Amino acid sequence: MKIFIAGIDGYLGWALAQYLTARGHEVAGNDVFLRRAWVAEVGSDSALPVYSIEERAAAFEAHFGKSLNFRQGDLLDYDFICNYLADFKPDAIVHLAEMPSAPYSMIDQKHAVLTQQNNVIGSLNLLWAMKEVCPDAHLVKLGTMGEYGTPNIDIPEGFFEVEFRGRKDRLPFPRQAGSFYHWSKVHDSNNTMFACRIWGLRATDIMQGVVFGTRIDEMGDDPRLRTRLDFDQCFGTAINRFCCQAVIGHPLTVFGGGKQRRGFLPLRDSMQCLTLTCENPPQRGEYRVFNQFEETYTIHELADLVKEVAEEAGLNPVVHCYDNPRQELAEHYYNPDRQHLIDLGYQPSHDVRAEVRIMLADLMPHKDRILAKQAILVPDIRWDGSRRRSEVIDAEPIKS
Repeated sequence: MKIFIAGIDGYLGWALAQYLTARGHEVAGNDVFLRRAWVAEVGSDSALPVYSIEERAAAFEAHFGKSLNFRQGDLLDYDFICNYLADFKPDAIVHLAEMPSAPYSMIDQKHAVLTQQNNVIGSLNLLWAMKEVCPDAHLVKLGTMGEYGTPNIDIPEGFFEVEFRGRKDRLPFPRQAGSFYHWSKVHDSNNTMFACRIWGLRATDIMQGVVFGTRIDEMGDDPRLRTRLDFDQCFGTAINRFCCQAVIGHPLTVFGGGKQRRGFLPLRDSMQCLTLTCENPPQRGEYRVFNQFEETYTIHELADLVKEVAEEAGLNPVVHCYDNPRQELAEHYYNPDRQHLIDLGYQPSHDVRAEVRIMLADLMPHKDRILAKQAILVPDIRWDGSRRRSEVIDAEPIKS
């Protein structure tokens, strides 16, 4: 297959380009390096060195025996994306080119607007470009489990049967997003569903849980092929952040009581899921939704798990609870479905503990990079619009 990756330089995009190429697919992709700029803006850096795109391309060609089909350009540039898709003629398009951070979207008015503009307009441009240039292609759009929020009922995969006043229908499951970022993803989902209905496009909306991990096997031993690993308050997701903190001896930062429950999956399993989705497209005009995660954990359970694995590796981390800068339920029901990808053949490849062991081993040689940025490990971006660093509310929390 010919698969186009929008956002090929990012955490998922760079790994996916290698995973697909190793399986014989022809890959192309664009990026405008905003993830690098956003992380630098918040005063951070990747825990693992991120090489220039020229160095990455050279390593890609040496490792896979083919050049990287890459063009620098933005989805906000409609002519650019139309021309690139017309030249490449993709069978599938994986859309990873969005601003992916809830805290970043909540910094202030400027960042909220930037998030909505980048994500919603960029995705709309991609939908229109598909209609005009490659209407038979399959869009694999990365959504987020955060679109659903935390309802007090089970979460289906996108749609559910509802009865109201004696009548029944199959409707989109209500979204209850918790940040301007998550609402941008909801808008993208609605626009994609509408485009499939009126233009006959085909799309799969991946409601992905939180991804963690430092590598996939296809990267080999060349450090230029490694993907990035962020640990700051905006772009460092829970397990990635906890592992970086454990390596330098910083307390693991659990927000509130840590009883918020979310879905998680390793990077290598995210690659498997995205590939299975590309290789099994829907029918023309079909919009389908896959919930993509492996297991659910509370944040405190994850912190305890990382602490235990780190202790096995000779480290001595502690877990601290900080007042929560977000506005979210401290404790809630959470039971999402995840059957569609299993029906396509998804088989989890690693348990969480095994992946954490790999992560800690990969991060130890880069301890100094994390230490150099440790000042950003305690959050100060708050949902009420203020900027105040979170404070410890429990230095010796009870294990979950």
